[in-house]
Amino acid sequence: MTLVRREQLLRVVLLCLALATVGCDRVTKHIAAASLAGTEARSYWGDLLWLGYTENTGAFLSLGSGLPEMARTVLFTWGTGAMLIALAAVAIRARAWTAMGLTLFVAGGLSNWFDRATTGHVVDFMNVGIGSLRTGVFNVADVAIMMGAALFVLDELRRNTRVYSGRNGGDGEEATRRRGGAEMHGGSPQSD
Repeated sequence: MTLVRREQLLRVVLLCLALATVGCDRVTKHIAAASLAGTEARSYWGDLLWLGYTENTGAFLSLGSGLPEMARTVLFTWGTGAMLIALAAVAIRARAWTAMGLTLFVAGGLSNWFDRATTGHVVDFMNVGIGSLRTGVFNVADVAIMMGAALFVLDELRRNTRVYSGRNGGDGEEATRRRGGAEMHGGSPQSD
């Protein structure tokens, strides 16, 4: 397969991934609003999963929900919108796994951004945990954002490990010993 063909295929995969992410989030938020709003929270599997309707006017874990409305609009609508555009531009040019991570991150962010821009809040409805150890309330877009961030970080770590292990014929064990910073070559430091 030619490089151009692979890049085209990757773009199609990224578009499908973004559409599926936004679509799943929109559908689940609609179902949550229709079936959970105004009702008592529901607990499943010994309180492992909790479903309940909440409207989050803040960011992740309701951070910033106490800010004045104008500040929330500027920060969470305009600021987030600009960041998502920049990340989308980076994703288009990124390597495959990094691009997939950024696509998940941007698609989840875009779906939450749409809620904030149109209603001033994001619908959250899931919470998981055991006993008093629990997550915050979240939605499918938040899962995509976290998965995208994890995929991005894992790909960067994998890439950096490969770069270190490839120097001077070194192997993975040597790369593990050489963590960041300058390395000694012939008695003098050589920076990355």
